[in-house]
Amino acid sequence: MALVIDLKPGEKILIGTAVITNDAQRTRLHISGDAPILREKDVMREEEADTPCKKVYFLVQCMYMSPTPGEYHKKYFDLIKDVQSASPRTAFFFLAINEKIIEGSYYKAMREARELVKFEEELIGYAVGKTQPAA
Repeated sequence: MALVIDLKPGEKILIGTAVITNDAQRTRLHISGDAPILREKDVMREEEADTPCKKVYFLVQCMYMSPTPGEYHKKYFDLIKDVQSASPRTAFFFLAINEKIIEGSYYKAMREARELVKFEEELIGYAVGKTQPAA
C-alpha cells in the first residue's frame, strides 16, 4: 500500500537523499517503496540541534535517513547516557526511543524523540519560570 502525502504550496519533502519542492498548488503524492521520507517540518538541521535532547532527535533523524544507521549508534548511546545522568526523568523516553531503534523503526523513534524534545522544552520553561513543572 502506498503512503499518501498531501503537500501545501511551496512545501518541501525529503525522499531518500532528494529534496522535492511542491509548486504553487496543493499536491497529493502516492509513494511506494522503502526510501526514508520526511516532511520539511520534521527535519532538524544540525545547527538547530542546540540542546542535548535536540541532539538526540538529530541523531535519530540521521539514523532514519542513513543507509547505514548503525554508524550513529555509538554517538547516540554516549549522548543518552549523559542526558540520563543529568535528568533521570528522561529514562522513560529513552526506553521508548531505544525500543524503536532496536526494532529498526527509526521514523517511530523520531516521533518518540520529538516527545523528549517537548519534555526538555517544558523543563527549560519551568527553570526560567515560564511554565509549571512537567508531570
